[in-house]
Amino acid sequence: MRTVFGANASPFVRKVRVVLAEKGLDYELIPVFPGPQAPPDFRVHSPLGKIPYFRDGDRTLADSSVISAYLERVHPTPALYPADPHDYARALWFEEYADGGMVPVIGPKIFFKKVVAPRFFGQPCNEAEVAEAIATDVPPFCDYLEGQLAGDFFVGDGLTIGDVAVASVFVNLRHAGVDVDAARWPKLAAFVQRMRARPSFAPLIVEEEGFLGTGR
Repeated sequence: MRTVFGANASPFVRKVRVVLAEKGLDYELIPVFPGPQAPPDFRVHSPLGKIPYFRDGDRTLADSSVISAYLERVHPTPALYPADPHDYARALWFEEYADGGMVPVIGPKIFFKKVVAPRFFGQPCNEAEVAEAIATDVPPFCDYLEGQLAGDFFVGDGLTIGDVAVASVFVNLRHAGVDVDAARWPKLAAFVQRMRARPSFAPLIVEEEGFLGTGR
């Protein structure tokens, strides 16, 4: 049985779950939270102490990008990585832009302060700090992404891992009460809306809203 270990509200866990759903693969999600509450063998399977990690039979892998690439090689249809070398690299770039650029900013500055800290740690949200991050840090990401969208997807005319990664970050923003301004970024807002409505994303978002108490 394929098993994903991690917290459902993580953009990286969500990315892997969407890849599995897009490929029509069954799996089990076992909640694991990094930190002191992690299982004793957590670091054995995830040496960097991050989620998710993944088990496929007797094989264990860590890191959402590694897991997604593995799933693509083992289950190549439908393809989420383009065959064209340049398009392939571009898809990886948008994945990295989301994972390495957006998440380290949006995660701690907005999502953690607005959602995680109050709900799970009893810490009040500093609304001024969150508002400053929304006003200062989010627009440059949206500006860039708006300029990169020529059609429905960031690369070519089909869904890629880059689209999945970017859309996953915007789910966390939505949980924090932040939507893309359609008047300022119309192409990006439409992209986010389309991705949220996909059968691979929509049920996960509903599940997460119940877990986080962010339904609206």
